[in-house]
Amino acid sequence: MTRKAVFLDVDGTFVNERGVVPPSARDAVIAARANGHQVFLCTGRSTAELWDEIMEPGFDGVIASAGGYVEYEGEVLLHRSVPVEHIRHAVDFFHRHGIEYYLEANSGLYGSARSPHRLRELIFGGVTDEDVLAELERGLGGFIDSLVIGADPLRTDINKISFLDSDVTIDRIRAEFADEFEVIHATVPMFGPNSGEMSIPGIHKATAIELLIEHAEIPREHTIAYGDGRNDIEMLQFVEVGVAMGNAHPALLEVADLVTADADNDGIALSFQSLGLV
Repeated sequence: MTRKAVFLDVDGTFVNERGVVPPSARDAVIAARANGHQVFLCTGRSTAELWDEIMEPGFDGVIASAGGYVEYEGEVLLHRSVPVEHIRHAVDFFHRHGIEYYLEANSGLYGSARSPHRLRELIFGGVTDEDVLAELERGLGGFIDSLVIGADPLRTDINKISFLDSDVTIDRIRAEFADEFEVIHATVPMFGPNSGEMSIPGIHKATAIELLIEHAEIPREHTIAYGDGRNDIEMLQFVEVGVAMGNAHPALLEVADLVTADADNDGIALSFQSLGLV
């Protein structure tokens, strides 16, 4: 049996749209690793957002912050931070335009004053089904509660910045920070159409995977990746087998080698089975 290296996006892939890990995905990761394969998380989240439920199955490493942080078997191979002057520009712009945001670091998530309130509006607003509300609270409620409010935002350990839906278009924000950040739509759709993520230019999930497999001496032809969003395009193009989830963005479906079901319909487990990982 050829040992494979599998890279899993988190939001919309390893967790469902409500932020919860389906039991079938958890069990598939455990079984694949028991069969001798290596499984890695490869996410836009910072490590502070990788809750115990997400990490519980066990992983051989983590790529976080959209490629700005790479860890293999407990060893940190890369950790890029946003320059403080770029953080100052972002925070000043958001304050002037009434945009709520949070700064992502491995040490925690540092939010603007009304970011918890705005997140609860976006995530829970209009939801009346008690079962859905309970799952949202389980998957994303802890994320909101973890935000640190009132801390000095001008930190040296910020990996990435997320901003929340407002009347300011994402195109306007992208233009404002064209020389400082890569700006993409938020990978959690319920955050709203003008919400987004700002990461360090020139790095992405594929560059991080390349660094990791070179360090670990993993042949590229033994790599598999799973994703659902536009920020997974480079990753799926780089690996030997790129798998898009059933709920994936149309642009990702175009570059994928295979398509599986979405998270709630056991997409990870079914694909692991079809590829012989379990």
